[in-house]
Amino acid sequence: MTIDLTRRSFVGAAAAAVGTPWFARPVSTDGAGFALVDPAEPGLTPMDRDLMEVTIPRLHAMYAARQYTVTQVTRWYLSRIARYDKVYRAMIHVETVGALATAAAQDAAAKHAGSGFKRGPLWGVPMVIKANTSVKGLVTSAGWSGFLIPGYELIAPKDATVVVKLKAAGAIILGQTNMPDFAASDGNTSSAFGRTGDAYNWRFSPGGSSGGTVTAIAANFALIGNGTDTANSIRMPAATSAVVGVLPTRGLVSIAGINPLDWLRDNTGPIARDVTDAAIMLGVMAGEDALDFRTRGSARQAQPGPYTQYLNANALKGKRFGVPAFILADASGGGSGTPLEPETRQQFLQAIEGMHSAGATVVFDEGLLPQSFATLAAAVTTRPYIAEGTEAFLRDFGPATYHSSREYATAVGAPLPTTLIPMAAAPEAAAAVPAPRPAVASDSAAEAILWQPQRVALAAYDEAFDRFHLDGLVYPAIQMPPFDEVALAVDGRRSAGPHSNTGWVNRIGVPAVSVPGGFYANGLPFGLELSARRWQDGDLLGYAFAYEQATHHRKPPVLVEHR
Repeated sequence: MTIDLTRRSFVGAAAAAVGTPWFARPVSTDGAGFALVDPAEPGLTPMDRDLMEVTIPRLHAMYAARQYTVTQVTRWYLSRIARYDKVYRAMIHVETVGALATAAAQDAAAKHAGSGFKRGPLWGVPMVIKANTSVKGLVTSAGWSGFLIPGYELIAPKDATVVVKLKAAGAIILGQTNMPDFAASDGNTSSAFGRTGDAYNWRFSPGGSSGGTVTAIAANFALIGNGTDTANSIRMPAATSAVVGVLPTRGLVSIAGINPLDWLRDNTGPIARDVTDAAIMLGVMAGEDALDFRTRGSARQAQPGPYTQYLNANALKGKRFGVPAFILADASGGGSGTPLEPETRQQFLQAIEGMHSAGATVVFDEGLLPQSFATLAAAVTTRPYIAEGTEAFLRDFGPATYHSSREYATAVGAPLPTTLIPMAAAPEAAAAVPAPRPAVASDSAAEAILWQPQRVALAAYDEAFDRFHLDGLVYPAIQMPPFDEVALAVDGRRSAGPHSNTGWVNRIGVPAVSVPGGFYANGLPFGLELSARRWQDGDLLGYAFAYEQATHHRKPPVLVEHR
């Protein structure tokens, strides 16, 4: 039976049970006696008030009015990082000299050009880059200590394709964000730098693997940042931190120059505090790239930019969204994967009221993407080709000392981990790296284990849209609330995940976006995820914008200076 869910009295009851969120209550400590800094407190300077939660359009308006210089704004963000990041540890590297040099150059160019100066879409916008994304001259650690060995650091010889585009648009790169080793965890603890805490409570996990970026953006250490996503690594951490995380259609944005985890499932996209900034950033990042074969023909298939043209507060009116049955199913109901926690189910039901208030219908049906769909998506096999992605990355973006896994093992005296170069057993000698499988483009087995299962799963996805007359899907971005990672570390039960059931999105290559969907009773954020058909990224951002405008769930965190 299909149910078109409308407003129910249980939603009001759920809201009453949640009570007043912590950010609306008078607060002076974090519960452990540490002083808190309220973004709305009277003692803040005018610059603090202007830049806290600022958006790209608002910042550009201030630049046009000559209210602030790029150097002043850049110094403001650097000062926030210096003040607070010793607690949250979002930044694995702060590029102070480079950021200030770029800011000074932009100020000089604007002064020289005078009133006729034209700014790029990200001109003067301070941002952060995830540590697996190549920035020329910086170490692409991907969170792993093995790429930081003195004398053998993985120093990027050139920028990743997206970094080239971001710089060309005028972005100011403040530094690199922490991430778990190779992005292979739902937490955000790395061997290179340690643990990142959630901006809303440092004890809790911000999720991974883009947890460093989401903490930085949520805490107002930067306006925007990039994340990467192999199974949930943009959307899940965005959900823990009340920010917007966009996973584009695979092929809309190049991943060339990003240290891969599983390159046939990897993706990169924007993380921002609102949908408008995310849309501006995605427009800069998108485009075909000869170094990434998945982008070939994307200009023809994708909805045209700029993506801000799709942002309409009425975009959800008359639209239908389905809830995938397998995501709501628990183990007792035949579900698999991570069960949906009761608190999260309650928050989800409350959050979709925002869909209704914006004019959308939400459809629940046991036949709408049931467990059989999850099984189809899981059959898409990419692991045999992981090594190919690693070798290509080292070949094109490796440092002077090594351009392959074999050269790394020879130089350092130890092989790359099996996370990057899967093998049946550990090699007997450090330099004995096994030969990779045939390239996916020429492997006769690829059709049966990868491309055909992907087509079948994507067809099942599209068929659900057709059968239920859907414009998109809606579901929780994470199956559980953010967890107290400090407490779990003490009793030895720290979990690496998975904490979501959204990795199928990467397997079939459709777009998805996580938006702030409210807050749990303890003040930690809940994230709502929307997905659409392939290449409908503009429409998807329009739906996210309409939800954002109907709900305004985003509230800034109250940061601590000491712990």
